[in-house]
Amino acid sequence: MEEKIINEDIQGQSLAIEKTIGNDRKLYIESYGCAMNFSDSEIVASILSKEGFNTTQKLEEADLVLVNTCSIREKAELTVRKRLEKYNAVKKDRPHMKVGVLGCMAERLKSKFLEEEKIVDMVVGPDAYKDLPNLIQEIDEGRDAVNVILSKEETYGDISPVRLNTNGVSALVSITRGCDNMCTFCVVPFTRGRERSREPKSILQEIEDLSNKGFKEITLLGQNVDSYLWYGGGLKKEFVNATEMQKATATNFSSLLEMVAKAFPKMRIRFSTSNPQDMTLDVIETVAKYQNICKHIHLPVQSGSNRILKEMNRLHTIEEYFELIDNIRRILPDCAISQDMISGFPTETEEDHQATLYALEKIQYDFGYMYSYSERPGTMAARKLEDDVPETTKKRRLAEIIAVQREAGHYRTKQHVGKIEEVLIEGTSKKSENDWMGRNPYNAVVIFPKENYKVGDFVNVKITDCTSATLLGKAVELSENN
Repeated sequence: MEEKIINEDIQGQSLAIEKTIGNDRKLYIESYGCAMNFSDSEIVASILSKEGFNTTQKLEEADLVLVNTCSIREKAELTVRKRLEKYNAVKKDRPHMKVGVLGCMAERLKSKFLEEEKIVDMVVGPDAYKDLPNLIQEIDEGRDAVNVILSKEETYGDISPVRLNTNGVSALVSITRGCDNMCTFCVVPFTRGRERSREPKSILQEIEDLSNKGFKEITLLGQNVDSYLWYGGGLKKEFVNATEMQKATATNFSSLLEMVAKAFPKMRIRFSTSNPQDMTLDVIETVAKYQNICKHIHLPVQSGSNRILKEMNRLHTIEEYFELIDNIRRILPDCAISQDMISGFPTETEEDHQATLYALEKIQYDFGYMYSYSERPGTMAARKLEDDVPETTKKRRLAEIIAVQREAGHYRTKQHVGKIEEVLIEGTSKKSENDWMGRNPYNAVVIFPKENYKVGDFVNVKITDCTSATLLGKAVELSENN
């Protein structure tokens, strides 16, 4: 079964939509990195569908190739460069084919991409996708095209995303863009700009459209969802200067979450990602209040050492983080909690590493995403701190972190055995054509025999066994007790 423990792997996916009548140009998109990039690719597909493009899953028949990129780790950028080599090979047989780089890597490297990668015709940052029609006209006329200007207002709230390669069950709904938390290791504030929130009305309209199309689950998405704040527009930092009327009627994340839960009681709701310094108890209480909000919180900590947290500019201590975890488990006793962790941050000592292992053992996360530190040009850490932890030490510490997490994850997974849990079917199991794969409200993968169910059904499954990260079970009637 698929492990939920991930170290330095990055996911890529080619995406496709149904043919639009009248469109005769072929668009091929690959997305790498975070969920926001996959969401952005849906926005891009929507914009370009109005410009005469159908998407294709076959690179060899594409007229326009776009790669939506990630800059969070060096390995992500290396993966994209390898893909550009592949495009170059295909382009030799399709000289008319155009290639564009989108996303965070485009924003970070800007025009250097056009100089370094001769096959790149277009470079477009995350806030410039509405300019794609103009940029495509430029490259059609034989000129290179670049737009990486960061916006203080753009949320794409007025664009209805095209759902790419969808299972028709789950969808991403972006509610914020950008980040104001200047973590020293992170490029996001430089590649995606300042935080700005999307109007609640447009969010509700998008979810209503998804509901009408038969979707059963949505994920409210942002670099930092807990910072969501709508008071009529503008950057979050400008809220202090807003009128008292604007402040009194402002919608924060807990209010938005409740609004969505009440408006769509049959829709399963998830959210990601949270920041420990911004998550408030009212969010946790809202999750507890509504059955349709999934009991899973992804809460990146990055290190168990206060000294390293300070070097990272994480505006919380490990003790404050432990207190937040305690409050989550007090209010939501069965809540699944997952983490992000970095090993080998500059100046990290063995004592700091042991503090991280202690935090993992104390909290016993359900699952986690763990990486060794990768210096990103332009970040404060790259400018101010020497990357002084040897690679061999980073890898050894990472292996120890993964080992502790794997043991904790297995322990948490076993706690589900014997329980009856509601599972939303997402598709056929990768291991067997006779089994369904779905997820429970705690974000755990559940495998069970197909019987007479279909994709999109909510099914009560009795968990009978588990692997280290996957639950196994059998569908039961709700009235059954065993």
